[in-house]
Amino acid sequence: MTQKTLLITGGAGFIGSALIRHLIRQTDYAVVNIDKLTYAGNLESLSEIEAHPNYHFIQADICDAAKMAEVFSEYQPTGIMHLAAESHVDRSIDGPAEFVQTNLVGTYTMLEAARNYWSALQPDQKKAFRFHHISTDEVYGSLGENGLFTETTAYQPNSPYSATKAGSDHLVRAWHHTYGLPVVLTNCSNNYGPYQFPEKLIPLMINNALAGKALPVYGNGQNIRDWLYVDDHVEALQLVFEKGKLGESYNIGGFNEYTNLDVVYTLCEILDDLLPDSDYKPHKDLIHFVTDRPGHDLRYAIDATKIQKELGWQPRETFESGLRKTVEWYLDNRSWNQHIIDGSYQQQRLGLGGKS
Repeated sequence: MTQKTLLITGGAGFIGSALIRHLIRQTDYAVVNIDKLTYAGNLESLSEIEAHPNYHFIQADICDAAKMAEVFSEYQPTGIMHLAAESHVDRSIDGPAEFVQTNLVGTYTMLEAARNYWSALQPDQKKAFRFHHISTDEVYGSLGENGLFTETTAYQPNSPYSATKAGSDHLVRAWHHTYGLPVVLTNCSNNYGPYQFPEKLIPLMINNALAGKALPVYGNGQNIRDWLYVDDHVEALQLVFEKGKLGESYNIGGFNEYTNLDVVYTLCEILDDLLPDSDYKPHKDLIHFVTDRPGHDLRYAIDATKIQKELGWQPRETFESGLRKTVEWYLDNRSWNQHIIDGSYQQQRLGLGGKS
């Protein structure tokens, strides 16, 4: 039996690296990781599998059409899982141009490379090929106090980041309906877990707490997010890639709604428990409220009923168990963490709209 090869874009990022580690450990897929290695790409997140014979890395920009065509031709993939994206809302407020380029132009470039490759395949190979686009619940906009995002919720993105992700979703659907490209789409809630870039809420709070720095909470801390442990997410991604219905989208959520302030309080309690001799205990005393993010969406919450009923997926971790695992990982892997902090990101405040 011929080995199946997957192209994974953005595989040095947080979710992408978790997906690659999972696939290399759990499956027989050969994985080709395409990553530009911008600030959030980190090959140290893949050190445990970098020497595996089924893993290959290519440093390249997904906007480079000639290079992408070359990669498809050389590796002859069974499918592509497209995660490469600029993904941080605050950065999109400060500099939206890169988000338009990567998330829209990059996705267009990948779709065209995939379409040209797929169109030339033999009928049985064409039938087996899939383009899986990984997106976010932020494309739906903001919820009120009630209700959940479903796969049929109207798009209403509110930030440059979510607008470009919404646009990329629409491009993928258009390439399916116009050209017949076999696609599946997923939209996920907030991911957390090991190896996450430290500008995101949970690792930022862990790092600041360890250093005795203020824990900055936007506004009054009452914005609500649905939290999904990254290893649960990547299991869902594999399932949708392999068994999802072509042309369909699947929402992936953790059924864990918490205010940002509750998340930070819970983190502080875990740190108090794991670091009983800390000079900064109780860590909740480090909480500091700061000016809210412009256009900060009030609430996101996903209805993951469809993927549960149709594909049999459900998260393994509760928020409490996943969060404790996450804190323990950061405590046990401070060298990985320090290498990130010593680089281009110094945990400065982003998202104040200081430049165009």
